[in-house]
Amino acid sequence: MSKPRMDYINFEVLVCLFNLMVVVKAFEELCLLDKVAVSILNRCTDSRKVSLLMVLLSFFSSMLITNDVALITLVPLTLIISRKSDMDMLVTIILQTLAANIGSSLTPIGNPQNLYIFSYYRLTASHFLKPMIFFAVLGLVWLYLLNIRNPKIKYEMDLENVDIKDTKKAVIWVVLFIIIVLSVFHVIEYEVVFIATLIVALTINRKLILKVDYLLLATFICFFIFIGNISNIPTVAEFMKQNLNSPRNTYFSSILLSQVISNVPCAIFLSKFTFYWRELLLGVNIGGMGTIIASLASVISYKLFIKDNPESSRKYISLFALYNVLSLGLFTFINYVFIIKR
Repeated sequence: MSKPRMDYINFEVLVCLFNLMVVVKAFEELCLLDKVAVSILNRCTDSRKVSLLMVLLSFFSSMLITNDVALITLVPLTLIISRKSDMDMLVTIILQTLAANIGSSLTPIGNPQNLYIFSYYRLTASHFLKPMIFFAVLGLVWLYLLNIRNPKIKYEMDLENVDIKDTKKAVIWVVLFIIIVLSVFHVIEYEVVFIATLIVALTINRKLILKVDYLLLATFICFFIFIGNISNIPTVAEFMKQNLNSPRNTYFSSILLSQVISNVPCAIFLSKFTFYWRELLLGVNIGGMGTIIASLASVISYKLFIKDNPESSRKYISLFALYNVLSLGLFTFINYVFIIKR
């Protein structure tokens, strides 16, 4: 095995993730997302509408704040609604998880594997969007159809309004978020934005720097180094190149491998051996469905749910498997027929 090298590490991905984490933590502290969610939910009249709104919030917010952060923010809110209204929101949380995994696929900043692939292959926004729009739109329709199966119970929601803690600070963080997005699309140098993020955080709220998920960043560094080493073993490199020599093989390999090691390390590993970025991009996003370990976001939802409902762990796992395996099969087949084979 070769010695670890610094050039195995993709610093652009790490810096962009760090910047996004700081801003999202600021959003959480200022209660921006809570205010939007509560104001919408107070206009609901039945349980099916509540479920649909929570699913849609997960779907669209994950495009901007990543799938795991969307679920960390919105699943607790769903649990609060469940306690206040005595509604069973288990299926809703499973659909929220699907929604976050599907919705996050549409943007480079929606999830870590997209950010990595976008950066590694130096894609443009138009290149990235072309294969993902069909997947996201199909996913939105599929989520709507699944939500129709939820019971429709009439009631009135009256959640206490949430006030933004500091409007001026909120404006500053929103502007910084826009700048960070521009850096992801290579409009602004990511190093400059990194410095700007540090300055804003240290000036406004230096505690945010401490609240960044450094374990996740460290995990990425370990992924980069480990996969860099493995991919430089001649026998492994030769085997992978032979088995990823077509769009079809790359597509199915990324879906299957994601079920075992999750889609983020799968994207990093397979990218070393294939030029078929479109098939890899689709594969790891579709591969986020299926097993509960296929996506970190799925594990997050499960942990949040069983913390409040430990007695429903087995029921959650079985229903999660049902919805996700069905979705995995459907999306694998449809995207292969309409996108990969063309």
